[in-house]
Amino acid sequence: MSLAKKSAAQKLANKFIVIEGLEGAGKSTAITYIANWLALQNMPAENIVYTREPGGTELAEKMRDIVKMDVQGETLQDKAELLLMYAARVQLVEHIIKPALTQGKIVIGDRHNYSSLAYQGGGRGISLPLIHNIKQLALGDFKADFTLYLDIDPAIGLSRARGRGELDRIERQALDFFDRTRNVFISLVKSDEHAVTIDAGQTPELVEQAICVQLDKWLASLA
Repeated sequence: MSLAKKSAAQKLANKFIVIEGLEGAGKSTAITYIANWLALQNMPAENIVYTREPGGTELAEKMRDIVKMDVQGETLQDKAELLLMYAARVQLVEHIIKPALTQGKIVIGDRHNYSSLAYQGGGRGISLPLIHNIKQLALGDFKADFTLYLDIDPAIGLSRARGRGELDRIERQALDFFDRTRNVFISLVKSDEHAVTIDAGQTPELVEQAICVQLDKWLASLA
């Protein structure tokens, strides 16, 4: 007798989906689209956990504040910024993400490891092999099950971000910083079979449609 076919909700249990992208790419809106898609798959709302990086726990949020703040007379060094990102990520993964996955929930993350490779690696110019080594020390083989990268022209994204209010320390970097960051994001997606690129410069309706198409394809590939 053949085994009963798994439902969509059963396939999605224990999965970690991540949204990546530059400022103004629309990550928060994309997470809403994913939530709507999950509802169509009959995933109970109480089985969905939402996270953001850096942050997500009490200690990780304090680290986020340090990364974002300006301190008169002292500059946060690039390597210190990188280490703070991973320190915050370890707290989030160990205290929130892994326990949720163990309980059979699905986790939707606003940023994860790609952001360190892209921002601190591409933007800051820190060696990517060094970042990979730090990642391995901090997280081992833990990674997202599926990554949706929202690609947008940095100038357009920053214009959107300015419309939300005052820019933080990282958002005020020069445009070429974000060009380098974007290039690393694109390269990472090309080398990862579990990641896809979404054109975030389209209308919201087309972005939502593109996200749902990719999620449908990914769901179909799950055992």
